[in-house]
Amino acid sequence: MKSFSNIAKGAVAAMALLALTASCKKDLNRPAAEQKNDQTEETTPRAGTLLWSDDFNGTSVNTNNWNIINGNPGVNNEKEFYQSSNITVSGGFLNITARKQSVGGQPYTSGKLTTAGKYQPKYGRIEARIKLPAVQGTWPAFWALGANINSGTPWPSCGEIDIMEQVNTSSTILGTMHWALAGGNQHTQYGGSTTTSVTGFHTYAVEWTSTGIKWFVDGTNYVTGNTTNNINNTGAFQNPFFIILNLAVGGDLPGNNINDGALPCTMQVDYVRVYSLP
Repeated sequence: MKSFSNIAKGAVAAMALLALTASCKKDLNRPAAEQKNDQTEETTPRAGTLLWSDDFNGTSVNTNNWNIINGNPGVNNEKEFYQSSNITVSGGFLNITARKQSVGGQPYTSGKLTTAGKYQPKYGRIEARIKLPAVQGTWPAFWALGANINSGTPWPSCGEIDIMEQVNTSSTILGTMHWALAGGNQHTQYGGSTTTSVTGFHTYAVEWTSTGIKWFVDGTNYVTGNTTNNINNTGAFQNPFFIILNLAVGGDLPGNNINDGALPCTMQVDYVRVYSLP
């Protein structure tokens, strides 16, 4: 989704035609992510053994699972300063709250967590049950970055999987994969979209294997990306990734028309789980 330079921080043969090249700042050119895949289908998720989870049943973030990020990511023209005080755990939920609050030279504060260095899966079903705020100017996301971004591989060559992105008051959910074209670090992407009632709880997931990525909302597969034999230089998706949850304010995708009167607002997460695939 977003902070690809500051982590311590979105088909088969048709994919080649639908994937669009873009600038080195992602999310500035999203048309490919708006196109539906003709091969979408209703399907039962193939979850196998539970490998890792956080059900947020305590009274604070489990720092064995998560890193809490501080600061502004410095990309996408986002206006938030991430800080730990905007992240709470209560009643079995993780709450990430955006506020109109000036900190660190930014006019807003919010929260961001990652599993970098703590849990970095390669393949599997990655899912979360999330309720979104749907406020003008907000950009909530559940996503993953190639773990080698923290050992010198730049974005987009590290790869990115946007499991769920939503902006403003829209009912549209975006699912996108980002990577680099062969012979350089030029960004390309592929994905799709669907709609749902975002202010209620929904299960957002990907099923990721050596041959591709499928995106789901509430068990419905709405787009599929092909990575078989590293087609179109998609080898980044054969490496471990770490998981990210955050609520950005402003930025290139939602724009910077922000409804201050609707703040504070909260992205609420019931659980995050990773399963093997049979």
